[in-house]
Amino acid sequence: MQDRIDELRARIAALQDQLEQELAERRSRFWDRIENGRVVWEEGMRRRHKELRQHVPGFLAASPIRHTLTAPVIYSLIVPFAILHLWVWIYQAICFPAYRIPKVPMRDYIRIDRHQLAYLNGIQKLNCVYCGYCNGVVAWVREVAGRTEAFWCPIKHAMKTRGPHPHYAHFADYGDGENFRAEWEASRERMKALNCAALGCDHCRPEDDTD
Repeated sequence: MQDRIDELRARIAALQDQLEQELAERRSRFWDRIENGRVVWEEGMRRRHKELRQHVPGFLAASPIRHTLTAPVIYSLIVPFAILHLWVWIYQAICFPAYRIPKVPMRDYIRIDRHQLAYLNGIQKLNCVYCGYCNGVVAWVREVAGRTEAFWCPIKHAMKTRGPHPHYAHFADYGDGENFRAEWEASRERMKALNCAALGCDHCRPEDDTD
């Protein structure tokens, strides 16, 4: 049974890699390269983008009134998102070194670059900055929470859950008391070893009695 599960995991990982390659090839059809965090467009592409821009007055006139009226509610969420961002950053800074879990880099999750698109007007650019930040915070917090769960409670749920984080597939089976402790220790070791080589950290070192 475990061999079959491992095989399925490997196939899923291979398909995810294939999907990323296809998406990268599709993106390359629209722009040339990235330099210093900015996209370098092919000649004439940026000019064409400016021609496609819908100016703010026309954009507002075409927007349903319900969208305009509810916009303040959407933007009011910046307060809890910012607080969540700060609080989780503090938690990770304090607790992850104690657990010997590598920190989750925010730059891998919070991407704010869509405002560089010349075919967007000012309101659309602001919306894209806001959405990029908030969705990036959620994705970053999810990974922080996933690593925490993998360290403290790596047990699958009895019922199916939608969209589990990447570490969930390695959790112990629900009800498998015989192998729980071994699976728990294995999950902790995976968290400690995660990205150690890339980060150049010392999380892979065995714990000693002086800690």
